[in-house]
Amino acid sequence: MPTSRRAAAADTRPDTEGTPALRVLKKYPNRRLYDTLASTYITLADVKAMVLEGMEFEVRDAKTGDDLTRSILLQIILEEESGGMPMFSSQMLSQIIRFYGHAMQGMMGSYLEKNLQTFVDMQGRLTEQARGLYDPAAFTPEMWAQFMSGQAPVMQGLMGNYLEQSKNLFVQMQEQVQKQAGGLFPAFPVPPAQK
Repeated sequence: MPTSRRAAAADTRPDTEGTPALRVLKKYPNRRLYDTLASTYITLADVKAMVLEGMEFEVRDAKTGDDLTRSILLQIILEEESGGMPMFSSQMLSQIIRFYGHAMQGMMGSYLEKNLQTFVDMQGRLTEQARGLYDPAAFTPEMWAQFMSGQAPVMQGLMGNYLEQSKNLFVQMQEQVQKQAGGLFPAFPVPPAQK
């Protein structure tokens, strides 16, 4: 086995079936990224493509071994935000920044992550329902009319579920804060969470 292949094999973590479960990318001081599995240098665009394909990977500093995955993902987000259609408004970014160093920083991260996962699940269900429309043989005017007439209630249901789950996550976060406050200040009564 050539040295580069041996190094590549050492830099992938096998799952229980022996196939690579986690792809390791190394970041060198010259800011270049090296894909240990493919034994080649790659760009941020390649890393973005890996994210879009749902590949599991991590980025490690070639010298220290430190995990740089979040840093690289933030770089990709920055490039996307600098492009034509940003996802985050200045106001939203300012609000996110205000949570750093705040007592609620950890809970806010968890809240946003769960909220985003709920939204992704909702999008997946909608895509699954629309799958028949992609098949040209199954696509008929009657099917299209039926799909469109059913979408308003479906979307209402999905959005209702999304908002309900979001509200529940927020209430859970509020209850956690109250428990923490009660532990820190036992002499002061803590009012119950508002639902």
